[in-house]
Amino acid sequence: MRNVDVAVVGGGPAGSSAGYAAASEGADTLVVEKGVPRADREELGPDSTDAAGILDYWVDIMDLDEEIPGWVKHRELTGADFVGPNTEVNLNSTGIDASYPNFGFTMHRARFDDWLRERAECVGAEYRVGTGVKSVDSDLVGKPSHTLTLKNGTEIRADYLILADGPQRTITGTVLDPWLPDGHFEKMATDTANHIAYQEYREIPDEVYEPDRLKFWWGYMPGHTAYPWVFPNDGNVARVGLTMPIGLDIDELEDRHLYRLLRPEDERIPAGKVYIERLIEEAYPELGIEAFPLVEDRGKRGGTETYPISSTRPIESPTRANVAVVGGAMGATSAFHEGGDHTAVRSGQIAGRLAALGALRAYNEEWQVAMGDEVLRSVALAEMVEGYGPNDWDRTFGLVDSIMPDDGFYDVKDAVFAGLYGAKLFAGYKWTKFKYRKGRYCQIREDDYAV
Repeated sequence: MRNVDVAVVGGGPAGSSAGYAAASEGADTLVVEKGVPRADREELGPDSTDAAGILDYWVDIMDLDEEIPGWVKHRELTGADFVGPNTEVNLNSTGIDASYPNFGFTMHRARFDDWLRERAECVGAEYRVGTGVKSVDSDLVGKPSHTLTLKNGTEIRADYLILADGPQRTITGTVLDPWLPDGHFEKMATDTANHIAYQEYREIPDEVYEPDRLKFWWGYMPGHTAYPWVFPNDGNVARVGLTMPIGLDIDELEDRHLYRLLRPEDERIPAGKVYIERLIEEAYPELGIEAFPLVEDRGKRGGTETYPISSTRPIESPTRANVAVVGGAMGATSAFHEGGDHTAVRSGQIAGRLAALGALRAYNEEWQVAMGDEVLRSVALAEMVEGYGPNDWDRTFGLVDSIMPDDGFYDVKDAVFAGLYGAKLFAGYKWTKFKYRKGRYCQIREDDYAV
């Protein structure tokens, strides 16, 4: 049996960052990644699938000790456009102080994962890819320890366990569920706590391509925080994708005729591929789908990707058992914009460092100090827009656009001066943040665990 100080389950941004931080502090560290193939990666690696854009202040949240290299990036960004059914808002600033000079950048997610893996291996972490974790047996008598059995039969004993297996939480659920009251972990079940995302790599015609801006369409498709997007990549290639809740029932929708990407003949929620075709036809009617050819040598397979995204409130970890949950597995990504590479990296870093120092009990407090404002902001925004339909997005975007300064640098507090609706929105946002202050946004607290 192999003995290590720190075992990390999952080799994505959270897991590799945990491995890097733990090994940097001198801990014998093993990162276990089951590995999946991709058309745009030479070897097996993590399930690298998301929209892969980083905003300016996210760079500061990641708190990396070196710059993300240029070969990982695709495009530097100047802003983002939020398109409603009849209104549009153009943002040229995130409105949050940041050290990064631009609005942000898009990146090649698989290269980002590979770079984080290289960093971890360079400081001494062992990255074992090609076989996943079959089970974890935790011994909490005396000093806690954890025995991981891999699918190839290998056994690994670790003093500290960091769970970074992403929003599917395959191993996280088997570890945490026995320590929680019956049914408690169901809050994190994949079919209720996650969204499903789908994206395609397509060539964008010169006349409509905006290589330095992100685009989002709100109120075009049903579902809480459901929206399509376009993220520019290299050349004229962009990722055209969408995110939506799992298991949405079209028969339960009110005012379904208002959603521009639904059709009267739809008997169920359309598949991602259908949504993308309809988006292109709706957004660029003068060109047609033929002008946006699929780029088949990108992504997971055939230029397409489907993947889960955590869209729930986060959980605290049972640190008394020497266990930390990080990144998508803990729900620390975003309930609003479903982006989470920045919080994955930061939570992994914190967990890895504290585990190596034998100080993991401080993890829940440290990650909330380091990135709690970002999580709280996302949770509050997600709760505010729950139940929004097309008319609600139009009304909100119309308000924001009416008070937007000419330079596009918007301060949300300006909504107070935009009449009753603006004041109501701002007051609701502040109240929701107040309600979830001091970690109350965590839906599982450390005291809930029977350890």
